[in-house]
Amino acid sequence: MRPSFVVNEIGIGLRRNLTMTISLILTSAIASAALLTALLIRSEVQYMQEFWLGKVEVSIFLCGKDSDTPSCASGEVTDTQRSEIEADLRSNPNVKTVYYETKQQAYEKYKIQFKGTALADNVTADQLPESFRVKLKDPNKFAVVSSAFTGRPGVETVFDSKEIFDRILKLIRFFQFGAWAVAIVTAVVSILLIGNTVLISAFSRRRETGIMRLVGASNLSIQLPFILEGAIGALFGGIIGVGLVALVMEFAIYSYIKPSFRFIPWIEWGPFIAQSPLVLVAAVLLAVVTSFVTLLRYLRI
Repeated sequence: MRPSFVVNEIGIGLRRNLTMTISLILTSAIASAALLTALLIRSEVQYMQEFWLGKVEVSIFLCGKDSDTPSCASGEVTDTQRSEIEADLRSNPNVKTVYYETKQQAYEKYKIQFKGTALADNVTADQLPESFRVKLKDPNKFAVVSSAFTGRPGVETVFDSKEIFDRILKLIRFFQFGAWAVAIVTAVVSILLIGNTVLISAFSRRRETGIMRLVGASNLSIQLPFILEGAIGALFGGIIGVGLVALVMEFAIYSYIKPSFRFIPWIEWGPFIAQSPLVLVAAVLLAVVTSFVTLLRYLRI
C-alpha cells in the first residue's frame, strides 16, 4: 500500500466531512483540556498536601487585656501561667517542637502579611496576642493537644492551621471532580462524533472501498485511511486543548491568581510538561480504537 494513496484518501475524507471534522477537533480539544486540567489539579493537591503537611502547626493563643473568653476571666496571662503552659507543651509526647511568639513578633508578621492595606496601620502590637506555635509529631493528633489546653487558665483559644488547609483542599478537589466530569462527558461525545465521522466518510466512499475489496485489498488497507482521519482530528484537537490550558496557566493563574494567593503553593510547569504528551496519546488512542471498532462493524455489513 503506497503512502501517497493513504495521504490522498485522508485528505479526501477530511475535506468531504469538513463540518464533522471541525466538530471532532473542537470536542477533542475540550476533552483534552478537561483531562489535562484534572491531572494538573491532582498534581496541585498532592503538592499542597506534601508542602503543608510539614508546615501544619497548632497555635495556642494566650489571654490578652481585651480577651473575653471564660478562661481569660482573671485577665491577661501571667508569667506563671505562661511558664506552666510551655512546660506542659514540651513534656507532651505528641509535641515535636514549641516556639513562643511575643506580641511584637506577631505584630511584625502582621505588618508583612497586610502590607499596603489599611489593616496594617490600624493595629498596634499590644492588640495582638502572644502565642505558642506548636508542631506535632502527627498532625492528625490535634484533638489530643487541643483538649489538653482548651479552656485552660491563660489560654484564650487553640487553633489548628490544618483546618484551613483541609478546607482549601476540599474546594480544589471539587474543581478536580468537575474537570473529571467534563472530561468524561466530552470523551463520550468525542467517541460518538468519531464513530459518526468514520461511518459518513466510509459511506461516502463505499464505491472505492468496494472496488478495493474486489481487487483483494486487505481490511487494514481499507481501514487505515479512515482510522488515520479520526486520529489526525483528535491529535489536532488535543494540541489545541493543551495549548488552551497553557495559556490559562500563564496568563490567568501565574499572572493574576498566584500573586493574589501567595499563601498557596503552586505547581510549576513540570507536571504540565510531563502530562501533556500523555493527554495527546490518550486522545489519539481513543480516536484509533473508536474508528477501528466502528469500521469492524461497517465491514461486516
